[in-house]
Amino acid sequence: MSNDMKTILGERLRELREERGLTQRELAAELNLNPVTYLHYEKDQREPPLGVLADMAEYFGVSVDYLLGLKEI
Repeated sequence: MSNDMKTILGERLRELREERGLTQRELAAELNLNPVTYLHYEKDQREPPLGVLADMAEYFGVSVDYLLGLKEI
C-alpha cells in the first residue's frame, strides 16, 4: 500500500468513526480488534489485513476503494 493510501485510510477511518460519535476503543470493540491495533491503523502506523479492511468497509457501509482513497463516494 502506498504512503498516500495509508494516510487517506487513517483519515477516512477517523472521519467515519467521529461521524458515528465513537471513541477509538468503542470502534475497536465493534470490530473485534485490540484498541491499540485499531489506533495504529488510524494513525497510519500499521496496515490492516484485507479481511479487517473488508470488515471496516462493511461496518461503515462504504467500499474498500473509498477507505483507500481510490473513490470519493
